[in-house]
This record gives sequence, C-alpha cells and structure tokens, in this order.
Amino acid sequence: MLVQSSAFGYRTRDALVCTCLDHKGRIRHCWLVDTATGGEGGQARQPGSQTALRTLNVQRVIGTLTTAGACTQAELARHTGLSRATVSSIVRSMLDRGIVTTSPTTSSGRRALLVRLEDRGIVPVGVDLGRTHVRVCLATLGYEMIAERSIALRSERRPREGIDAAVGLLADLLAETSVPRSAVVGVGVGIPGPIDNRSGLVLEGPLWPEWEDLDPQQALEEALGVPVFLDNDANLGALAEVTWGPHSSADNLVFLKLGSGIGCGLIVGGQPYHGHLGIAGEIGHSPISDTGPLCRCGNRGCLEMAASTSTMIDLLDRGRGPRMTTDDIVRQALAGDTATLRVIEDAGVATGRALASVVNLINPEIVVVGGPLAVLDQILLAPIQRGLLRYAVAIAGQTTRVAVSSLGDRAEVLGAAALVLRHPVLG
Repeated sequence: MLVQSSAFGYRTRDALVCTCLDHKGRIRHCWLVDTATGGEGGQARQPGSQTALRTLNVQRVIGTLTTAGACTQAELARHTGLSRATVSSIVRSMLDRGIVTTSPTTSSGRRALLVRLEDRGIVPVGVDLGRTHVRVCLATLGYEMIAERSIALRSERRPREGIDAAVGLLADLLAETSVPRSAVVGVGVGIPGPIDNRSGLVLEGPLWPEWEDLDPQQALEEALGVPVFLDNDANLGALAEVTWGPHSSADNLVFLKLGSGIGCGLIVGGQPYHGHLGIAGEIGHSPISDTGPLCRCGNRGCLEMAASTSTMIDLLDRGRGPRMTTDDIVRQALAGDTATLRVIEDAGVATGRALASVVNLINPEIVVVGGPLAVLDQILLAPIQRGLLRYAVAIAGQTTRVAVSSLGDRAEVLGAAALVLRHPVLG
C-alpha cells in the first residue's frame, strides 16, 4: 500500500520512490531509495517497491497518451523508456479496467494495436467548497471537463452543509452523465483555508472557526468511498492555471484570489509550493499598515481589511433594503458608479502593495487574478499594477505580467480535479 510521503515521493514498506513531475503530474524523472540501506538504485527488490514502481509506470503511460494522443505499444515503449513487455502488461491491465481502448492499425507496414485513453474510463472529481457556494465537476484524464454543477449555500461558513451538498451534487452529475461510480478514481477538494501538511486539517482555527473539529477529508471519504485529497482553494487555482489554463510553460506563477478572503497560490520552480506546514500564500494577512483596522487574525492593517469583497461591501452598502452582494459591486463598477470605482481603486493599489513583497521574493513570470471580481478585468487590474509598480523592486514589477484568469470561477474546482491526478491513484 502506498502512503504519500511528500508532494513528489511515495513511501513503501522498504523503499522511498521519488519522482519529479511536470505541471500536469506527468513523470519527468524517478528514482528509488532503499530505506533499509539508504542507498539509491534503479532496481526494486521488495514487493512493496514493485507496486510503487508499477504505479509510476502507469502514470508515465497515461501521461504519454494524454500528451501524444493514441499510440501503438511500440510507440509507448519508445516515449516512456519502458520495455515492451512492461508496456504490454500495463495496457492489458488498463484495458481490463476500462481506462483505455485498443483498435487495429498498421504501423511501419506491420499490424499493431493503437492504444487510446477512454474518456470516461477513469474520472477525477473536483470539489470547490467555498464559504457561500459549492461547485463540483467531473473531468477526464486528458484534462477535459465532462460536466459541472454548483449551488449557493443557505448559510455562510457552515462547511458541513457544503460537504453534504457536494455529495448530492456528485450523485446528480454521475446520474446525468451516465458515468458509473466505479469510474471515480478520487476526489480533490479545495477549501478556503490553509491545510496542515501533517494532519490534513485546517490550520489556524481562530481564523476559520467553522472548520474546527471537522475533518472534511474523512467525512467525504466515508460518504463517497474513494480517496479524497485536500488543498487550499488558492493553491488549486494556481495548479489549474498551469494544467487547464494557458500558462503551462510558467515555472513561477502567482494565483491571487480576491474574494471575501484573499490568498495566493504559488508555483515555484515548476511545482506547487506550500511551505513548511502548508500556510504559504496567506497574503490576506500581510499587514500593509500599522494603524489599520483590527483583523480577525489579531493583527492590524491586514490586506483583507483593505481589499476583500466583505470590506468593499461594508464601505458601499447604504443600508437600504437587502445587503449588497459581490454581484452588486461588479454591476455598479461596470455601470461606472463613482463610489464603487474609487473603492476598487483603493483596494487594487493596496493589493498591489502586498503583492510587491511576493513578487520581490519569487520573481514570477505572471500573476493571475481570480475570484468573483476578476470579470472586471482592467478596472481591477490597473490599480493592482499601479500598486505593484510603486512598491516592488523596479525590474521585478516591470517584468511581471498581471492578468485575469481565463478559467473564471472554475479555476479552483478544475485545480481540485487536477490534484487527484498528482497522487498515486492510477496503479
């Protein structure tokens, strides 16, 4: 049985199998460390090690079929560096599981079997558990969406309601698409809080009290009967941008999510970066003023107190009729409302100021802005860029692109589906 040891290593009883993955979770390099001797080698001697290596080989074959399309077994062996016997064994196993289909073809004058991925043979599921909404999607191994559905939650900050809603939405989607439940290989889940790398629970309970004493991974695994993988929603937004989005070539990327909370997902050196415990990217609680209003984290002057949609609503709501919503902010901004545009201007400059420290630290090629205000495009981006240029090291600010996400409000749920494929669920 495999147990995740790190983002890119899987420990067996007798060995640690280490892998270097690209943005889509495909294997670039792998090596085996014998934990009994501390040595490294290319041959696995223990049964557990064989299981781990087979999982990696399956991922390598699937990665090749995803990028190159249908291939003969000889072509798969050539692309993956595996022996033809190994490829043949893997293809037979995947054929039995409905992951691939085969058809006769002629290659180099010889008859051969063409192997192609079966779109719905294995289905990763993405879940975005927001504070006020739940979104669920079904995807393919080739990073195509099969279907999605979302609902608004009746009560903000009630994660148990969101978990129950996600289970119901998944059942509806499977029925609607005729995808068998047995095809679901795993569920990725994004939540609005940092995940403790050690326990899988939400860090900083006082900031997210609604998640205290709740293990969403365990709750969903018990309800669905498949592996569940958790991450912060901004981290999944970053992962989506380099898998589903147009930024697959970016080695250093920041996904900035602006909403009722503010967070960053980081791609550093081509890989998602979580930090020591999993709290990297909490830019919303970076102080931009020593004398600003008191934040729920206990500090003063945090970015969230200046630029979150909750703060914007507090500033703009006139107390007449129902309380304003984020949709109202968008509508008023697009209509040219002076007060709304000024609030967005101030929030954008404050965001750019906080972002400057991130840009100075990791020097990304691009900052991708997501969240419900991203539809405002340059109305939001222009003040962010002004703040960034004012406070960042000149060359860093000038060479960092700032763009809105092309994935819209789907970024987090698509990243959640991609998260499944980064784990050893395909062996």
